[in-house]
Amino acid sequence: MNTHLKIKVTIGDRVYPLTISDEKEEEGIRAAVKKINDLIKKFEQNYAVRDKQDVLAMCALHFASQKEVQSIYNELDTKNIENTLKQMHQLIDDQLK
Repeated sequence: MNTHLKIKVTIGDRVYPLTISDEKEEEGIRAAVKKINDLIKKFEQNYAVRDKQDVLAMCALHFASQKEVQSIYNELDTKNIENTLKQMHQLIDDQLK
């Protein structure tokens, strides 16, 4: 049976109702909400921010850029691994000839 859970989360002093599929999803969402709210506090304490929307935009940029940077590093790692494997393959071929 596919049951959905209704929860409410608070981000930046605003309440958002959500419908989720299970407790594991709730756990992930609550962890993300905590990270967002912690970052909001950090930005408000360290920068002269006049508007909550500015803080939320800074949070969005922070999390999105983390994801993009990680993606770039993953792509570089993949290319390095591929190059190393090609070199190893060539060495093996050379030894077998």
